[in-house]
Amino acid sequence: MISVIILTKNEERDLPNCLNSLIWCDDIHVLDSNSTDQTIQIAVTYGAKVVTNPFISFGKQRNFALDNINTKHSWILFLDADEVVSNKFKDAMIYAIENAAEDTAGFYCCWKMMLEGKWLKHSDNFPKWQFRLMRKGRARFTDFGHGQKEKNIIGKMEYIKEPYLHFGFSKGWMNWIDRHNLYSTNEALARINNCPPFKNIFHRHESVRNPALKCWLSKLPMWPFFRFFYTYFIRAGFLEGLPGFIYCVNMGYYEFLIQIKMREIKNGYNFKTNI
Repeated sequence: MISVIILTKNEERDLPNCLNSLIWCDDIHVLDSNSTDQTIQIAVTYGAKVVTNPFISFGKQRNFALDNINTKHSWILFLDADEVVSNKFKDAMIYAIENAAEDTAGFYCCWKMMLEGKWLKHSDNFPKWQFRLMRKGRARFTDFGHGQKEKNIIGKMEYIKEPYLHFGFSKGWMNWIDRHNLYSTNEALARINNCPPFKNIFHRHESVRNPALKCWLSKLPMWPFFRFFYTYFIRAGFLEGLPGFIYCVNMGYYEFLIQIKMREIKNGYNFKTNI
């Protein structure tokens, strides 16, 4: 019923947990970006089909998958290696697909951000939505910031409210900080060059509203501090103990990196995009 495509690069640590959560799926594909560790061997051991393609961006990589991977089923779920499909999320997907109208192009999905065994529901501003489950041939992807968003939608979009699990800190905080230093460059460029119109802040779909909010709020001088204050105090991130505090501080720091890079770009500094 559902084909799964997993994007990987040097994911020998996380990929087994992801694949173990997909024992119900008979069509798993790994799109690898020239891993130098045991990622491909692990994928093959679990029976996944492997295709390789150099990574340029998330949007381009997902579109490459749509164009070059022959999936068995008409519904495609995109995952990253540090994500896990819970039984509840699997059941919610199957129910959504079985009851989907013919004009449904796909579903926005949300995640549980996990840190030290704790769900950061408050600190991560749950729910956050991404287009992850699509009917084949009904959509494409485009780059936005360090990630991607949907485009060329043929039909209507729905929501699956049961979350999957996201273990974004499985490789440690140093890895997270290094990656987000790179991500912040792409975010800064996107917020300057592709800032959504102000009216999108009031859009009914969060996938449209949130990029506009991030772009316009980042223009505020004290936005990194407000980002920390909002998630830690107003959204009650303090209820999640030390993991919540560490996460909120680092998300404020991430917004600070984006803001100072936006300032340097406006002053003529030439940043190169990379992941």
